[in-house]
Amino acid sequence: MRRLWRALLENIFTFPLAGLTGVFLAGTIFWGAFNWSLELTNTESFCISCHVMRDYVYAEYRKTIHYNNRTGVRATCPDCHVPKEWIHKVVRKVRATNELYHWMLGSIETSEKFEAKRPILANQVWVAMKTTDSRECRNCHDINSMNFKTQPAKARKMHSLAQTWGETCIDCLKGIAHSLPHGFDENALMDRLHERMEKEDIACRECHTDMVAPPKGQGW
Repeated sequence: MRRLWRALLENIFTFPLAGLTGVFLAGTIFWGAFNWSLELTNTESFCISCHVMRDYVYAEYRKTIHYNNRTGVRATCPDCHVPKEWIHKVVRKVRATNELYHWMLGSIETSEKFEAKRPILANQVWVAMKTTDSRECRNCHDINSMNFKTQPAKARKMHSLAQTWGETCIDCLKGIAHSLPHGFDENALMDRLHERMEKEDIACRECHTDMVAPPKGQGW
């Protein structure tokens, strides 16, 4: 290696223009190859080339509104799980090597193994999304760009409270694209939400517009 490095430097000093041109071209080729491989692994077809992804989570996702909806706008696997910013994307790819390691081990190769590990896998995604303020969700759904007036009453109220309380998408929307882990308590979220709304004296009818008021003086 020392001899090669010394020979390279001698050639650069002897033929500076040709040497620097060669270094520039080599760097360009390396950079292009790196970005090409990065984008190649950032496609849905690559994600579902693994049978675990194709047969389990991808099958679940195809039943959701992110796959099929009235507007025809589809959010693919990378849209939700890979950052768009280059630095964050590279960091995510480096972390994904751990997933390749477990793929080789066969940690989740069967549906039984996958379901047993789903709570851990799901929680890792939820924690990551909470940490980034649901960054990938906000690539498409920026709450500051929403027109609350055109939203259903419940959605309008929830988004308004999310802004006031400093909540992020994943706080309320776990399981929107994939099945929730076995034993996950969906009611706990609603109980926490209703308890806080009650403390802040938020009227039930702001979400439940079909509620009928009781006789005067009897409260709700």
